[in-house]
Amino acid sequence: MIKKSFRHHVMIFLAVGIIFVMALSEFFIYRFALEKQFDQLKEKLQAVVQTASLMIDPTLIAQVPLTPDGAGTPPYQALAVQLQKIQEANPFLTDIYILRKTEKPGIWEFVVNVVAAGIKGGQAPIQAHPGQKYDASRFPEMIRSFKVATTDQQLIKDEWGTTLSGYAPIMDHKGNSFAVLGIDISAQEVYDIQRQVHWRAILVFLMGMALAIILGWMIAGRVTSRINKLAEGTQHLSCDDLDFRVQVQGQDEIAELARSFNVMAAGLKDARQRLREYFCCVVQSLVKALEAKDAYTSGHSERVAMYAKQIAVAMDFSEEKADLLFRVAQLHDIGKLSVPQEILNKKERLTDEEWAIIRQHPLSGSKVVEPIFPDAQTLSVVRSHHERFDGKGYPDGVKGSQIPLFAQIVAVADAYDAMTSNRAYRQALSSQAVQDELLRGCGTQFNGDIVKVFLKIIDQS
Repeated sequence: MIKKSFRHHVMIFLAVGIIFVMALSEFFIYRFALEKQFDQLKEKLQAVVQTASLMIDPTLIAQVPLTPDGAGTPPYQALAVQLQKIQEANPFLTDIYILRKTEKPGIWEFVVNVVAAGIKGGQAPIQAHPGQKYDASRFPEMIRSFKVATTDQQLIKDEWGTTLSGYAPIMDHKGNSFAVLGIDISAQEVYDIQRQVHWRAILVFLMGMALAIILGWMIAGRVTSRINKLAEGTQHLSCDDLDFRVQVQGQDEIAELARSFNVMAAGLKDARQRLREYFCCVVQSLVKALEAKDAYTSGHSERVAMYAKQIAVAMDFSEEKADLLFRVAQLHDIGKLSVPQEILNKKERLTDEEWAIIRQHPLSGSKVVEPIFPDAQTLSVVRSHHERFDGKGYPDGVKGSQIPLFAQIVAVADAYDAMTSNRAYRQALSSQAVQDELLRGCGTQFNGDIVKVFLKIIDQS
């Protein structure tokens, strides 16, 4: 089944167009070739009959009795020998004869008629006897030939069959037209010539059609390959690859479209960079607002973001993704802006109601940043950084691979900084105690692979 691709449509359109033009040209060339062949055949007939008429002895014509018995007379036989020699010199002739006028206008009579043996296309025409009448008025060229050598303008059908004939006047010793020499070739000879031209035209057409299809495929391939490059560019753009550039050479519309695409991609990249710079300013303002509210978390968001980025780099994240994680991680606790300050800074143990309020900050924060980070992966850093690997976290209780990787990373970084920082309700833990606690939480609270990566970073620092 042929794939209904743009390339196939272009190829078919071009091929059909080329074939149509070629068929039209071929038709006119074919008609021209047929007419040329036919004209050449008529010229050949006229030259043969004109030359042959000079070989005929007019005195012998006058001596042939114009009766059926006249075929046995010496003058008839002598003329027949002359005509046979002409026929032997021109084997394509099927019939050669001499006609004279009668007293009745337009009615002529045969003097001598010689038929070639073994005529192609069926039985030979019947030989006419001397004195046999023939209605020449049906054929203008035959009538005209009493004065000048000529040929039929098309195939003629009469009681003798379908033929193409040439005629020339036979002059007496005084230079007067005395009789007419006629020569025929069968329609089969003409059909054979036409058939040769016809098959040659078909062969040329088929070769041209094959060439048209090949050219159509090549031209379509050249057009669609450049369009495919543009399509590839849009795919890269949809995958957030703003550094990709389309390479299309030329000065046509497609090349201009490619250049416009590259300008657009560069503009989008610049716009994104400006948006990020604006976002950084917003983040810094929000973080400062949060840290001003909770004195014990001063610098916490920045440190968690730094740890998260270190983990992402160690896990072979792209620079762009690691940088994005850093910026989002700065806002992981943004929801605490909705938590009353007395709860955030409370030194005593929190009540169940107060814990319920605290546990709402991931949801509150996700609503705040959702207009900035509409995709689930980045939004999960704010919403899911308190989820546990065993499913006992909050707010959604998801577990394992259901927790987006960004959120799993921030969960480890957040726990580490919380344990190594002084809080209202306790002092910072020792480095060893923190590492032990992280290892103890592998597979339950944390993703063990991320913990191992982070511990290597701590050891190297």
